Amino acid sequence: MASKVVAQQTGSDKTAIRPFPVASVPEAELTDLRKRINATRWPERETVTDATQGVQLGTMKALARYWATDYDWRKCEAKLQSLPNFLTEIDGLDIHFIHVRSKHENALPLIVTHGWPGSITEQLKIIDPLTNPTAHGGNASDAFHIVVPSMPGYGFSGKPTTTGWGPERIARAWAVLMKRLGYSKFVAQGGDWGAVITDLMGVHAPPELLGIHTNMPGAVPADIYRAVLSGAPMPSGFSDDEKAAFERLQFVYSKGVAYGYQMGLRPQTLYGIADSPVGLAAYFLDHDAWSYALIARVFDGQTEGLSRDDVLDNITITWLTNTALSGARLYWENKFAYFSVKGVSVPVAVSAFPDELYQCPRNWAESAYPKLIHYNKLPKGGHFAAWEQPKLFSEEVRAGFRSLRK
Repeated sequence: MASKVVAQQTGSDKTAIRPFPVASVPEAELTDLRKRINATRWPERETVTDATQGVQLGTMKALARYWATDYDWRKCEAKLQSLPNFLTEIDGLDIHFIHVRSKHENALPLIVTHGWPGSITEQLKIIDPLTNPTAHGGNASDAFHIVVPSMPGYGFSGKPTTTGWGPERIARAWAVLMKRLGYSKFVAQGGDWGAVITDLMGVHAPPELLGIHTNMPGAVPADIYRAVLSGAPMPSGFSDDEKAAFERLQFVYSKGVAYGYQMGLRPQTLYGIADSPVGLAAYFLDHDAWSYALIARVFDGQTEGLSRDDVLDNITITWLTNTALSGARLYWENKFAYFSVKGVSVPVAVSAFPDELYQCPRNWAESAYPKLIHYNKLPKGGHFAAWEQPKLFSEEVRAGFRSLRK
């Protein structure tokens, strides 16, 4: 992670690449956070024995105990401070990003985009494996220069004060960012919102973009999407992979994305998650059933791909930057179906993780992405793949882009 970073500047102050030292949070803010956690007014427990009513009281009380007593934000802060952080203004908004250049010659520039409920903390574990592959069982020929931006309204990036910052505009901004950094050729990767943004980069197909990698493919055929959304029965003639994907999508849209509807329609109403740390944490934990089950096990003392600190790093950065609502507005801005085929024209690599919102069948990926250069069905891992399975994820990114290197 000590790779030297080269910050380049363009002709005006507004578009300069400016160093952004991550400041130490005043201790008073951390004291206030712990005080608020301890002052939580708890409801009664759920009236069921499972998570069908939402995030369970036992999980939240375990999370709150750890957050208020044992969790140390300074560890995450130190990780962020050890990395080269920058700001640059694009379309009138300050964009924050981490930029680490590899020590290896001919490294491939890569921009990686996080999602919701997310932040740059999702990508911290993959920076060294991708920039310094020889230290992680890889080859120097698979090295990347890596750029990890905070989406507008998230983390250390500016908060939009006007409408219009949807995923399409972010996709265009990322192309500007990579060119501003001096990269004449680059690739892009994303999951969750990052997958939508990266797909749209592949639709726009700027000449500098060699290809994309996604771990949440926009590959559901239009007729199947309509059947899922309408509650229609499963079409006949499906393979086992297609049946599993259809059933998973039906579950997600019928029971699993209440937060998406809320933020898509009325994000400003969510004052509770800006005012209550435990409210914010519960909202973030309720992203999808498989990630929640993993996190619940973590706070029950089991060892998983994510740790308690991982989970709380992400929630705490959102709390400290007060970006719960500015991040939520991305759902209101969005005009795209998350898993729809969008018309990507560049080469595409797909990694299909089993506990993703749906595990994309190969034939769907081949149909959605005419220039599919890599498809792999992984044995483990979920929605937050870079965060949960950094080794598998890094190997996938290396393999996915290998054919695009000159």
